[in-house]
Amino acid sequence: MILFENGVFEFIWLWVAWFWPLPLLFRVLPPVDRSIQALRVPFFHRISVLPKSGISAGKNLKVLLLAGLVWSLIVLAALRPQWVGDPVELPVSGRSVMLAVDLSGSMKETDLELHGESVTRLAVVKSVLRPFIDRRKGDRLGLILFGDQAYLQTPLTFDRKTLRQMLEESELGLAGQRTAIGNAIGLAVKRMKDLPDKEKVLVLLTDGQNTAGEVTPEDAGRLAKETGLRIHTIGIGADEAWIRAFFGKQKINPSAELDEAMLKSLASQTGGTYFRARSTEELEKIYAMIDKIEPLEIEKEVFRPRQALFMWPLGFAVLIVGIWSAVLLIRN
Repeated sequence: MILFENGVFEFIWLWVAWFWPLPLLFRVLPPVDRSIQALRVPFFHRISVLPKSGISAGKNLKVLLLAGLVWSLIVLAALRPQWVGDPVELPVSGRSVMLAVDLSGSMKETDLELHGESVTRLAVVKSVLRPFIDRRKGDRLGLILFGDQAYLQTPLTFDRKTLRQMLEESELGLAGQRTAIGNAIGLAVKRMKDLPDKEKVLVLLTDGQNTAGEVTPEDAGRLAKETGLRIHTIGIGADEAWIRAFFGKQKINPSAELDEAMLKSLASQTGGTYFRARSTEELEKIYAMIDKIEPLEIEKEVFRPRQALFMWPLGFAVLIVGIWSAVLLIRN
């Protein structure tokens, strides 16, 4: 192992170095006695009168040096040299976070603002969820959309790019006009029940109350508690808005149907937290708070990039043998 400023150069099979002196060993061993066995050549007398030829001492030395270089390169390649880079810390949280987003008809309300313009509640949710998804490096994320029924839009995955794309493709009314909160929680429980208790979280966002579905939020909450699923609930929508009426503008509460008591109960019994988002800024702060409640990293794995280098000495050895063979063919 050789230490450098930006990494380490090491050999995996260092024991192969014992094979390097084998050619030298064969050179120093005593020659084999060839007098015991001989090959009879009937025309030996004709061969004996031919002019003697051989390799000169200087040429013989060059051949030995070249062969030694090739052998050394082969042994060097067999040592399996590699370059080991500096340690790289990989963020690993081990958490599985399911995002449940309400797509019911009431999410089309334009009581929230984005960049100074009145937009739908769903548009605000998409805008805030994009950076939240980007920040959750090391987590497995999934997406549930619910209206009349709950649908698994994206299974738990590390592919945050695909998750963002599936979120962008979600449209109002895609899952129906009503709100099946219980079904959304039940679907999350079904998909995450086999995961470790401390590593599964559901972040449920809605602007209304449970008006559809076969499972009540109370029953779904009990199932979530039994399986160790922690639920953070978010109620979205402004408390007041002005609309045009026959006698001028009238003040209304666009979040009158929001069932805060139910959302608080779900969060409380599962160990989660209830949040109220009355504006885009509040929703952004809520997801930032969830980042703190559910830390991004619980441990770090260290990875050292390795790059094999055996092909370089092996390639030089093959190149030398190839050039050597070509020169001999040309000369002969």
